[in-house]
Amino acid sequence: MAGGGSRDDDWPGRGGGRRHRGYYATHESMVDDPWEDDDPDFADRPRGRIFGDGIGRTAYSALTAYETRFWGVRVLAGFALLLILIVIWLAITAPLSKSLEPIAPPQITLLAADGTPIARNGAVYDEPVDIDRLPDHVVEAFLATEDRRFYSHWGVDPRGLARATINNWSGGPTQGGSTITQQLAKFTFLTPEQSLSRKAREMLIAFWLEGWLTKDEILERYLSNAYFGDNTYGLRAASLHYFYRQPEKLEPNQAAMLAGLLKAPSAYAPSQHYDRAAQRMQAVKASLVSAGFLSRGEADRMRPPALDMRLTNDLPTGTYFADWALAEARDRTSPGYALQAMTTTLDARLQTIARDVIGGAPLGDAQAALVAMRRNGEVVAMIGGKDYSTSAFNRATQARRQPGSTFKTIVYFAALKEGFGPEDPVSNRPFTEGSYRPENYDEKYSDFLTLEQAFARSSNVAAVRMFNEVGSAQVIDVARDLGITSPITRGDPSVALGTAGMSLMELTAAYAGIAGNSYPVEPTAFLREPRGLWDSLFNAPRSVSSSTHRDMERLLRTAINEGTGRNAQLPGLNFGKTGTTQNNRDALFVGYAGDLVVGVWIGNDDNSPLEGVTGGGLPARIWKSFMLRAQGIRTEAPSRRQDPTAPVQPLDVPDASDIPAPVEEEGSEITTDASGITIREESPDREAPPLDAPPDAPRAAPPLPAAREEDGALPN
Repeated sequence: MAGGGSRDDDWPGRGGGRRHRGYYATHESMVDDPWEDDDPDFADRPRGRIFGDGIGRTAYSALTAYETRFWGVRVLAGFALLLILIVIWLAITAPLSKSLEPIAPPQITLLAADGTPIARNGAVYDEPVDIDRLPDHVVEAFLATEDRRFYSHWGVDPRGLARATINNWSGGPTQGGSTITQQLAKFTFLTPEQSLSRKAREMLIAFWLEGWLTKDEILERYLSNAYFGDNTYGLRAASLHYFYRQPEKLEPNQAAMLAGLLKAPSAYAPSQHYDRAAQRMQAVKASLVSAGFLSRGEADRMRPPALDMRLTNDLPTGTYFADWALAEARDRTSPGYALQAMTTTLDARLQTIARDVIGGAPLGDAQAALVAMRRNGEVVAMIGGKDYSTSAFNRATQARRQPGSTFKTIVYFAALKEGFGPEDPVSNRPFTEGSYRPENYDEKYSDFLTLEQAFARSSNVAAVRMFNEVGSAQVIDVARDLGITSPITRGDPSVALGTAGMSLMELTAAYAGIAGNSYPVEPTAFLREPRGLWDSLFNAPRSVSSSTHRDMERLLRTAINEGTGRNAQLPGLNFGKTGTTQNNRDALFVGYAGDLVVGVWIGNDDNSPLEGVTGGGLPARIWKSFMLRAQGIRTEAPSRRQDPTAPVQPLDVPDASDIPAPVEEEGSEITTDASGITIREESPDREAPPLDAPPDAPRAAPPLPAAREEDGALPN
C-alpha cells in the first residue's frame, strides 16, 4: 500500500466499521489539507493561529517578519546610542562639580597697597550648608514652600506639573511646577530663557542629578546657591546678612521668612520691603500647616522676626580703579564660596593727591583723566572722570582719544633707533607738494631745526618729515613694541601728529616702557611677580642701547624744561611731552620723574573743542602739581632758561597764551608757577610783599636762583 495504510478492520464495512482516514505522506505537504475543517482535532482551535484571522494575524505577521526584526534591532541600538550621547553631553556641559561652584562671582574686597579697603564687588557668599546640621524646622520651611514631594520623586514631579498646568490654564496664580532638583539644574547649568527646549534640558539635567547625587546632596547644593536678594546667595550668607546668625541657629520664624524670599528675592528682600516679606511669610506658614510640619496654633503664634543687619558695609561697590582691577582680580581667584580680599597696587596717598589735583583744577564742563604707574606698569593712582557717581565711564582706560603730539615721542624714538641723533637737522619748511600738507599752528617756519629743537617746539612739519623718513611701518612697529594695541593706519602721515585713537592707559604704559628702557609694559593692578628664568631667557623684554635711551631722554627733558612742557618743569630730573589735538579737542601731558610715570588728559565727552586749553597749559600744571606732592617737594619752580639764539615756541598749539612766562611791568617781574604768584622788583633794595600778605606786613621775596648747569647741559 503506497504510503502505508491501516489494518483491514479500519476499512468501512469491516470489523469496527471505522472510517478510512486517507493517505499520508512522508513529507510536509505544500497544499492545504482539504479535510482540515472537518477534522474534530481542529474544531476548537482559534482561527488565525494565535491572533486569529484578519487584523490580528496581519499584525502578528508584521511583528514577526524579518524586516521588522531588522529595523527593530536598529531602532533599539539607536536609542541606546542616543542615551549614551546624552550622558556624554551632560557630563561635558553639566558636570556635577559645577553644582558645587557659586552661580555668580563671589565677593572680592579690593585693598589698597597699605591694606585699606577701597571697594567691594561681587555676590555675597559663604560656606555651603550641611543638611545634617540644620534644624528640622529650617529644612521643613523650604520643603513645604518649594517641593513637598522632594524625597519621593525622581527629579521631575508629574503631579506637580499637572497641578501647575491646570492652575495656569484655569487662570489662577502662575505656577512653575519645578522641583528643587529642576531649580538647581536651572540656575546652575542653564540660562533664564523661557522656552520648551530649555525646559526639556532642565528635566534631563534633573534626572542626571538624581541619578548621581543623593537627595540630601541635591538639597544642600540648592540651599547653598539659591538667591535671597540684596546680592546675597546661599542660606548661610542670607541668614548672616538678615539675622546675623548661622543657619544652624535660625529660629522657626526666621527660617520661614527666608524660605519665602525664594519666590521673588528682590521684591521680598526684608531690608528693602519688610512688609512684603512679612506678608509672604504668612503663605509659608500656611504651607507648613498644610504639609503637616506645623500645627495651626503654632503657626498663629509665629510672628515676623526682627532684622539684625550689622554686617552691612558702606564700602563702594565700584570706583574707576576698582572696576578696572576687578577683571584681573577675577582671573587671579579660584572658584569658591569664600569671601576674598586682594591687595592691589593702589597707593592711597597718591590716589588722594590725584583726586585733589583733578578736583581743584578749573575744568569747567570738561572731563579729565589721570593715570599714575610705576615703570614696571603697577598702577598706583587712577582718575577716570570728575565724578564716578555721575558717570562710571572710565576715560583713562575705556576712552579712545587722539594722543596729539604726545605720539611724536614714538616717532622720534623710532628715528633714534634708526640711527638719527638729537643734533641731526630736520627741515622746518612748510610743505608745498603732495596731497597732505600739515602746518605749524603758529605758521612759523625755518630752514631747519635739530631733532632736539623740533621735538621741544613740537614742530608738526618736522614730525611728519621724520615719520616719512623713518617709514610708516617702522613707526607702527615701534608703537606695537611699546604695547600700543589700538588700530593705527599704515601709510597715513597724519599718524605722526597723533591722529590714531588710543587710551590714556596705553599711552602712559608706552612712556613707562621708554622710562625703564624695558618694554612692552603691561599695566596691572597687582604686584608684578618677579620674572622667572624661562621668561628671562625666552620672553625677555625689549630694550634699546643705553646711548639711544639717553638721546630719547634728552629730547623729553628738553621738551619739559625748555619747550612746550615748561609748565610741568620740576626741580629735579623730569621728562615729558605735551599733546594737543586738532581744534583743541584733547589736551594731554605724559611724562615721568623718579619711578612715577603719569599721564593727564582733558577733553569733552562729546569731542567738542576745549576753551583755551592745550597740552602745555592745564594738563601740564596738573601733572606738575601731582608730581610735586607725590615727591614731597615744596619748593619754588626753577627759573626758566631760554636759548637766545633759538627761542622756543610751541608749534602744535594755536598760540602760547596758556604757557605763562615772566611778565615785566613798570620795573617789576611777575612770575606764575604751581606754588603761586611772585612779584620781584628790579632794584635789589626794594621789597614787594606777596599778593596774599596783608599790606602792613611786607616781606622780601627770595632772590632768583642761579641757573643750574645741569638744566642746560645734557648727557651725550
